[in-house]
Amino acid sequence: MFRSLRRALCAAAAALLLILAGVGAQTVHADPADAVDRAAAPGAGYWHTSGRQMLDAAGQPVRIAGINWFGFETANYTPHGLWARDYKSMIDQMKSLGYNTIRLPYSDDLFKSGTVPNSIDFSGGKNADLQGLGSLQIMDRIVTYAGQGGLKVVLDRHRPDAAGQSALWYTSAVPESTWIANLKALATRYRGNSTVIGIDLHNEPHDPACWGCGDTTRDWRLAAQRAGNAVLSVNPELLIFVEGVQTFNGVSGWWGGNLMGVAQYPVQLDVPNRVVYSAHDYATSVAQQSWFSDPTFPANMPGIWDKYWGYIFKQNIAPVWVGEFGTTLQSTIDQKWLAALVSYLRPTSTYGADSVSWTFWSWNPNSGDTGGILKDDWTTVDTVKDGYLASVKAPGFPGGGGDPGDPGDPGGGTAACTAAYTVSSDWGGGFNAEVKVTNSGTTALKSWKVTWTWPGTQKVTSMWNASYTQSGATVTASNADHNGALAVGGSASFGFGGAPGGGGAPAVSCTAT
Repeated sequence: MFRSLRRALCAAAAALLLILAGVGAQTVHADPADAVDRAAAPGAGYWHTSGRQMLDAAGQPVRIAGINWFGFETANYTPHGLWARDYKSMIDQMKSLGYNTIRLPYSDDLFKSGTVPNSIDFSGGKNADLQGLGSLQIMDRIVTYAGQGGLKVVLDRHRPDAAGQSALWYTSAVPESTWIANLKALATRYRGNSTVIGIDLHNEPHDPACWGCGDTTRDWRLAAQRAGNAVLSVNPELLIFVEGVQTFNGVSGWWGGNLMGVAQYPVQLDVPNRVVYSAHDYATSVAQQSWFSDPTFPANMPGIWDKYWGYIFKQNIAPVWVGEFGTTLQSTIDQKWLAALVSYLRPTSTYGADSVSWTFWSWNPNSGDTGGILKDDWTTVDTVKDGYLASVKAPGFPGGGGDPGDPGDPGGGTAACTAAYTVSSDWGGGFNAEVKVTNSGTTALKSWKVTWTWPGTQKVTSMWNASYTQSGATVTASNADHNGALAVGGSASFGFGGAPGGGGAPAVSCTAT
């Protein structure tokens, strides 16, 4: 169905417009021993498929439970929000919330020599290692840091150019040959780096795109086979994510969300066990659909999903990944829809990795008809929206290439730490703060915790890069899995939101082990 453009860009009002230079062309490689060294840890190495499951390099079942972070596909040519925060703190926060994969939309504009990323704030040391880089080089940095933290990345060819979404995978300005050449360039660029597990070939094909009609100018299934084989010819380890269309045999649904044709016309690639089918599904904040007004709603929704894409999973044909789903959650219908969809995706505690994979739309708050996991300040978490996803989040994966800050085994010494508490913003009704923990001892730390007591009635509303407990006015925050180890003199930071504001900075104590 036709729907409003979700990519509402508030960069012009919010961004610090800075001009950078150059588009890099280097190949990014991970440690070639990656799949061997950590083969015992779920998620290691490249993935492949077996029936409805995705398996890691050691044959262990794995699942994507992630988030969309858009911006590369827009005229900013870089992920949004870097005008407000450091990219590493964003990725750290994603991980701390339990997302294990980032879907990165991009457009073919990234491959043009005149493309210059903009709207990145470098003040105060933010995004320091992105200064002077081109868009693809910034993508390299994001992939590298995500992999070090144990996140996987799916690259999403979202649009031919930054101007807007296209129904078909090509336009007069960006022909199929350019689309395939750029897909192959990315597959080559990240060859050997198993942080990038696959490529979503094209976002939301829709009418006049068809599935199985045989017209090579419109048949998305045939185009996906051509592009998928081209990608695998240069990087045969990648997963190939193939979205649906809008209409099959006269039955219409969401753009990219109709995979009914797979039963009769499956995607067949030269390399076996590489296809993952991807559906998109939305609520009324994006557009109305007939099933929302069905008197049996939301009980009718599992049948709807079964018809369009769920049968692929249930019949053990191939893995299914809901690459986009989202809502503002403003209406009761949307709240019921999201609860029903999360249940349909199968709770992790019951089904583990034998579940439908997903990436929520979106991390960004500036998606016009869905909003995001972050609120408009690009820091505070929408805990209600995030809370809906809690039952289907999944464990993270081993970090690629190791942690460059790993202190190793120092063999003795005194463990000690200090903590500095800074209020970064206070608007009366609430505030954001950051705590920096520093190893002040003579030996490396394995973990730390920080304690403080507010003089007022403040409560933590959300926290990232640490976990916490609060009893009365006393808060104890403990390191996350990825930032507990600190070399001598090393530091780590965590942040949080609280309410009400006006509390100032209390005295803090730090305990190290």
